[in-house]
Amino acid sequence: MDSNDSQQVFFQHIKALLPPHLSMVDEVAEVLNISNDSAYRRIRGEKPIGLEEIKKLCIHYNISLDQFMHLNSDSVLFTGKLANRTNFSMELYLRNFLSQMQIVNSFPEKEIYYWAKEIPLFSFYQFPQLTAFKFFFWMKTVLEYSEYNKTKFIFSDFDENLWPIGKKIHEAYMQIPSTEIWNKDNINAYIQQIEYYKETNVFNSKNDIIILYECLEKMIDHIEAQAEAGYKFDNNTKVSKDAFFKVYVNEFVVGDNTVIAVLNKKPVVFLNHSFINVTSTKDAIFCDYMFEYFQTLIRKSTLVSSVSEKQRSSFFTSMREKLERSKKRVLS
Repeated sequence: MDSNDSQQVFFQHIKALLPPHLSMVDEVAEVLNISNDSAYRRIRGEKPIGLEEIKKLCIHYNISLDQFMHLNSDSVLFTGKLANRTNFSMELYLRNFLSQMQIVNSFPEKEIYYWAKEIPLFSFYQFPQLTAFKFFFWMKTVLEYSEYNKTKFIFSDFDENLWPIGKKIHEAYMQIPSTEIWNKDNINAYIQQIEYYKETNVFNSKNDIIILYECLEKMIDHIEAQAEAGYKFDNNTKVSKDAFFKVYVNEFVVGDNTVIAVLNKKPVVFLNHSFINVTSTKDAIFCDYMFEYFQTLIRKSTLVSSVSEKQRSSFFTSMREKLERSKKRVLS
């Protein structure tokens, strides 16, 4: 393959990464800060692309040049920002999250695979009380914001500007078919956070604790109802977006909140780390490896959505029992 052919293949690779509604010419012109005509000439191979331009495009579209050039390299390129007290805000985090969900939704063929360590955040966004507590925990305990040092948890202090963004994230999730691998311990993290704050006197009132447990029960009921139906629907309106909802239970391997989005048959991997940080890659070798690993996990798991009524009931009953035991401990 000569350099001209390689250049055209490079741009074809970029085109495959773009959502269908975006123009590759417009995108390339914007990234390289050149005219559309100049972008056309590069895409068609009429003008050689420079190394600096290749660098800009690789960084912008998260392309591993080693892999593209078939070089023997063990490196994998990941993209993601690291949250800290100076660059992080819940609104920015949610808006970035929403943007990723909208990109996924822009593809005509899309599906997400979720290997859950805890209950996926998507489920919380239908319940403002659960969302408020989760955000408060991140700010006070994970990121250790100084203004939260002596702050108690109060529902009324929840930033109302965040709620509409969370609802939009949930609406986007409702439109994406998903296959999720769960474990009976998925409820543990949220329970432990409630118990920890009770022991350290962070709650402002006992009634707030009761509300959290009641909302968790409602959320579990709703997730089970969706699993029984085999598709997603809104908790309040019961309106379905016709996205299937497959739930597998794996009792032997604990998840790590890894997500694979399969977009027009190409997988993209999102890795969760450091509690709230997410990094992603489109590296074909790595993504294909992770996709095959997920298929192995699924084969060793039990499908509890649509079928297996006995196993499904047993699974969600065990979560409710854990919730009830925690509730008794905390409120006794």
